[in-house]
Amino acid sequence: MERTKILFVCHGNICRSPMAEFVMKDKLTRAGTDDTGTKFADRFEVASAATSTEEIGNPVYPPARRMLNSHGIDCSGKYARQMTARDYDYYDYIVLMDQNNLRNLRWILPADIYERESSKPCKVSLLMEWAGVSRDVADPWYTGDFQATWDDVNVGCDAMLDKLIAQS
Repeated sequence: MERTKILFVCHGNICRSPMAEFVMKDKLTRAGTDDTGTKFADRFEVASAATSTEEIGNPVYPPARRMLNSHGIDCSGKYARQMTARDYDYYDYIVLMDQNNLRNLRWILPADIYERESSKPCKVSLLMEWAGVSRDVADPWYTGDFQATWDDVNVGCDAMLDKLIAQS
């Protein structure tokens, strides 16, 4: 079975993108099985990465980890890594947290990926676009408001999961 592969991306890969990674994994586990009896969690591969090198090797930021833990989600063993051009080829969906991430990807990915062709869907999207919202995921690094980030990530992941399940 071909798995749908999703990569969530933010600036440092210590707050927003790992929150999205582990929230989506949790949602897939809770979604149960499809009509064939296959677990949704087995139909998807979910990971996260950074556009920068600033936090490479660091664990999930403690307040983000606490927010996940408060909802029964364990993110232990996750360490920040930077996205590579190879990730673009590997993943089906590259899901960004904000417009700055999109700009920063230009240093990592070839320029032609930004040209949206009508015959080929674009792999790169913003998480809140999945929910029909035209704004960035709240960045707790600057605001300290991890609840707002949690709320945004859940809205975006719920919408994305609903659309991906409906497509399959």
